[in-house]
Amino acid sequence: MASLPNIKQQKSEQQESEKNQFLIVVKTLLKDYRLYLLLLPMVLWYALMFYRPLAGLLISFKNFQPNLGAMGSDFVGFANFESLIDGAFSPQFWRSFRNTFVISLYGLIFGFPIPIILAIFFSEIVNNFVRGFTQTLSYLPHFLSEVTITGLVLTMLRNSEASTGILSGFLLNLGLIEEGTKIVQNADYFRPMFIITGIWKEAGYSSIVFFAAIMAISPVLYEAIKVDGGNKLQELRYVTFPGMAPTLIIMIVLRIGRMLSVGFERVILLYNANTYETADVLSTFVLRIGLEGGNQAMGAAAGMFDSLIGFGLVVGANFISRQISDSSLW
Repeated sequence: MASLPNIKQQKSEQQESEKNQFLIVVKTLLKDYRLYLLLLPMVLWYALMFYRPLAGLLISFKNFQPNLGAMGSDFVGFANFESLIDGAFSPQFWRSFRNTFVISLYGLIFGFPIPIILAIFFSEIVNNFVRGFTQTLSYLPHFLSEVTITGLVLTMLRNSEASTGILSGFLLNLGLIEEGTKIVQNADYFRPMFIITGIWKEAGYSSIVFFAAIMAISPVLYEAIKVDGGNKLQELRYVTFPGMAPTLIIMIVLRIGRMLSVGFERVILLYNANTYETADVLSTFVLRIGLEGGNQAMGAAAGMFDSLIGFGLVVGANFISRQISDSSLW
C-alpha cells in the first residue's frame, strides 16, 4: 500500500506536469498568434451559423408559441415526434422521408462514381492546356446558381405544342419517350431528372479532391508496374485505386452522412403539383410545415429527426470503414 508521502508526491508531480502542458499551449498560442487571429473569423462564423441555432432545437419538445418564445412555451416532451412518426403528420412525413432516402441513395449509387471517373480521365490527359480547358468546362456548372441550372433543364426538357426542348426532341427521336410526354410534369421522371441535374452541376467540381489524390501518388509506382508489363487497367487496379483509397473512404463516409440532406432549392424549382408524390423531401416538408404552416415545433422535430439519423449514418459508416480498412474520420 502506497504511503501518504508518496501519494502527495505523485499528486504534486501530476500538477506540475499539467502546469507545464498549460504553459506549452500558451507559448504555442503566443508564438503563432497571427495564424490563430486569421482563424478567428472562421471560428466565429461557424459558431454563429451552426452552433448558436442548436438552441432552437428546444422548441421541438414544446408546444411552441411565438408570442411566448422558446422558454415560455409549454413543454410537451416527445409529443411532436409521436405526431410525426405515428400521428396526424405521419403520412406526409414518411412520404418525404422515403423520397429523401431514395433520391439520396440514387445519388450515391450513380453520382458518387462520376467524379472519380472524371478525375481518372483528367489524370490521363498529357497536354496541360487541354486538361485545364476540359477541367474548367466541367467546373463551370458548379458556379452557376440553382435557378440558372434548373431553368436550363426545364427549357431543354420542355415539350409542348408551341416548342420542344432539345433534350425532349432527342429522347423522342430515340424512341425513349412517347409523343406528347411531358417529362417535367411526370412524377416517374422527377428522380432521374433531379439526379442527372445534380451530376451535371457538381461532378466536375467534386472531381478536384480525387484528382488531387491521384496526383499525390508517386510516379515511381506507375513506372514499376510498367516495367513489370502492366497495362492501364492493372495500373488502375494496383496503383491508382489503392493510392486513392483513404480519400475515397473519407468522402464516402461524409456522403453517407448527408444521405438525408437533400437541399430544397433544386426540389422547389423542379417540382410541381403533378410530381409532388415523388418530389416532396424532408427539407420541403420542414419548410412547408414549419414556415408556411406556422407549426415551427413540428418542423424543428422533423429537422432534428433528420439530423439524428444522419449522425447515426456517419457513425455507422465510420465504424465499418475502421473495421475493413485503416482509414476513417476518427
